[in-house]
Amino acid sequence: MIKTSTPGRRLKIFTWHIHGSYLFYLAQGNYDLYIPVNKERNEGYYGRGRTFPFGSNVIEVPAEEVRNMQFDCILFQSTKNFLADQYEVLSEAQRKLPRIYVEHNTPDKHPTDTRHPMNDAEVCLVHVTHFNKLMYHNQVPMVEVIDHGITTQAATYTGEINKGIVVVNHLHQRGRKLGGDIYDIIRKQVPVELVGMGTEEYGGLGEVLHPDLPAFTARYRFMFNPIRYTSLGLAVLEAMMRGIPVVALATTEYVTVIKDGVSGFIHTDIDYLIEKMNSLLNNPLLAAELGANGKATVEERFSIQRFTRDWESLFNRMVSVHANKYTYEKENSIY
Repeated sequence: MIKTSTPGRRLKIFTWHIHGSYLFYLAQGNYDLYIPVNKERNEGYYGRGRTFPFGSNVIEVPAEEVRNMQFDCILFQSTKNFLADQYEVLSEAQRKLPRIYVEHNTPDKHPTDTRHPMNDAEVCLVHVTHFNKLMYHNQVPMVEVIDHGITTQAATYTGEINKGIVVVNHLHQRGRKLGGDIYDIIRKQVPVELVGMGTEEYGGLGEVLHPDLPAFTARYRFMFNPIRYTSLGLAVLEAMMRGIPVVALATTEYVTVIKDGVSGFIHTDIDYLIEKMNSLLNNPLLAAELGANGKATVEERFSIQRFTRDWESLFNRMVSVHANKYTYEKENSIY
């Protein structure tokens, strides 16, 4: 038997730990998030970890105990969650609960013809950008977009280091899609430093943990994002929230966030971006002005309050629809 939720009760959401920073911002909402943990601590089963200061509403559950618990909604965050994990940790009854799949990425194969792997018509598909929704061949009737939301950043921009900073994990290992080749072009003409996991062998500074990243990056004159094709990076939005001017390629969702020459610099011409990066190095006042405009943009569009409101609303709608359907089916049962 599937129990329906009680109106007004704090919802219990089961999900996996896939992207730590996204989970941290999602956890700012008025609901409880239950995440599985196993001995191997493999993908999705890391538990809370030590990187993010999760609150008490992020609750670890031993993977083998998940099927014995009561939840209100299931949140998938990866193809593996949907195709494999749910069958390994959830009971049959839990797999009939309200379900949502949040897609964090752009299509990995063909940019326009890739069918989204989630094809269950009863599951709501949520994209984190309108660009992602536009590019995927979505196969279900319920498709929504919830823009990112981030908290106010503690560190304040100083720009005292007259260099640019690039924050991308495993940049060169991920190839042209993430712009490793573009970074190599840029660093020959502009003083920039690279941080992120797996960057040391390419002259980078290595990983800077998420809690330390705000103070670290706020000292650099600007942030450069070399990525050709991916979703809207939280690291870029976090930098803008700190007042750091951002220089980026005019691709994906970035074109709706950064206004060239007003809240940063954005273009598909690499030479143009090199020129503008050097202008920021030579003009700290311009850097501060663009950074302040970018901060205002992010505060308005990507506030954590709007983000958690959107998620709370969706969770409640899905639970309500499920409860009504369950009641209807029960009342009309022939048994």
